[in-house]
Amino acid sequence: MSTVLLVEDDDNTRERLARIIEATEGLSLFGAVATVTEARALLEKGAPDVLLTDLGLPDGNGIELIRRVRQGDRRSEAMVISVFGDERHVIAALEAGAAGYILKDGTTEHIGKSLLQLVAGGSPVSAPIARHLLKRLHPEPDAASASREEPILSDREVDVLTAVAKGFTYNEIAEMLSISFHTVSSHVKHIYRKLEVRSRSEAVYEAVNLGLIRMDD
Repeated sequence: MSTVLLVEDDDNTRERLARIIEATEGLSLFGAVATVTEARALLEKGAPDVLLTDLGLPDGNGIELIRRVRQGDRRSEAMVISVFGDERHVIAALEAGAAGYILKDGTTEHIGKSLLQLVAGGSPVSAPIARHLLKRLHPEPDAASASREEPILSDREVDVLTAVAKGFTYNEIAEMLSISFHTVSSHVKHIYRKLEVRSRSEAVYEAVNLGLIRMDD
């Protein structure tokens, strides 16, 4: 049985991920905490087989914890689970010693399988992140000029996606932008189609990479 230390500051997300870990055969929950400080306290008592951590935490960065578990006497594996999939965050996590990087809104099955793959010696990476890294290694000719010639999202779609990325609900976005709930929903569908994605995290990831929206760390 492989133990997993979960570090995630959002209560609902932490509870969801903890349930996934406990429901996945071969895994058990070492602990589920919300801060770097709490994680350090648990690591003083012992080393989990896996550290599953978000990056942006209330009192620090998950990268600090990745370095900590990778430098210990017992080298635990580390994997990031985050809404951020841009190159800067991915590279920083991999350089710190993370062996995997997945997005938060993956299915229960995907998250469970990714943890098992990590334990088995694999390096699970969410599909949109893998696609971006491959594009960086093998850029398509004239891709940059083509993207400049054709606007991807309208100004209103950028406004909607920025609000979605910040965690606002469709109703809150509708009120903020003085549009209807159904209009917000329609914009989101168009955004998904234009960016060729199927989830919020993938849409945010693609938009950040393309420079369409900016988010604070």
